[in-house]
Amino acid sequence: MRLTQLRSFYAVARMGSFTRAAEDLHVSQPTITTQVRFLEERYNVELFHRRGKRVTLTVLGEQLMQLAQQIFSLESEAVLLLDDAGELRSGHMRVAAVGPYHVTKMLANFNQQFPGVKMSVSTGNSQNVLDRLLDYRADVGVLAQLVRDDRFISVPSARHPVVIFTPLTHRFARRRSIRLAELNGERMIMREQGSTTRKALETALERARVKPKVVMEISSREVIREAVAQGIGLAAVSEVEYVPGPGLHMVRISDAEIHTHAHVLCLAERRETRMIRVFFDTVIPEAEEHRKAR
Repeated sequence: MRLTQLRSFYAVARMGSFTRAAEDLHVSQPTITTQVRFLEERYNVELFHRRGKRVTLTVLGEQLMQLAQQIFSLESEAVLLLDDAGELRSGHMRVAAVGPYHVTKMLANFNQQFPGVKMSVSTGNSQNVLDRLLDYRADVGVLAQLVRDDRFISVPSARHPVVIFTPLTHRFARRRSIRLAELNGERMIMREQGSTTRKALETALERARVKPKVVMEISSREVIREAVAQGIGLAAVSEVEYVPGPGLHMVRISDAEIHTHAHVLCLAERRETRMIRVFFDTVIPEAEEHRKAR
């Protein structure tokens, strides 16, 4: 049985006439008649009682009518679902990020323009973000580093200065900025190897031939904040990630350009998917220029 045959049956059942059914479906009456006759002959059943130009459903026809109503009701719902998703009046955008700081503003911008789209965020390290993209558990990823892998398209979205935060007992706590050279010999708490913040700071320190004393390596931002507040040493953080708190003071570096960058990425094969394309264009106005220049 083909859907067109069931649709013809359904129209005749609703309209009570082959002629009106043909008008409703914008086809010829012989087409409607042929489609219904095929069903009856194919399954050796009678679906209508024919009384002149009027037709009424048989008992079997009434049963089929109930099923047809369900089928075409579901079809209408499917069409509405696809229309809404295509126009981004509904849908679900899944974002994986290395931390909430880089992604919060993006989500707010997108949600403001497309409030009907549900958004969910998962956080993890860089590899976790890439893994979620590769196995389709996330649509878009946000990393603090550029990914050089042909499987992904990565676009820079923001640049954030690296700042230093100190305990209130430190002499820097009375200042708003310091020179990079003043970190020479200072006790410092560093993020783990591979941290983009650490890499940006170490590159600048090496270039300036400044050597602080690394007293700890800690992967947790929260633990680093507590260690600094306890006076163990100074630490560096991307300004967007700095959270003020008791016992802490932030100073900027006045004579060096040290930054981290947020990158939005997706699987290359999914870049032109409507929701992903609109997300890029919404949160990164220059995304199209970056894509064309790739």
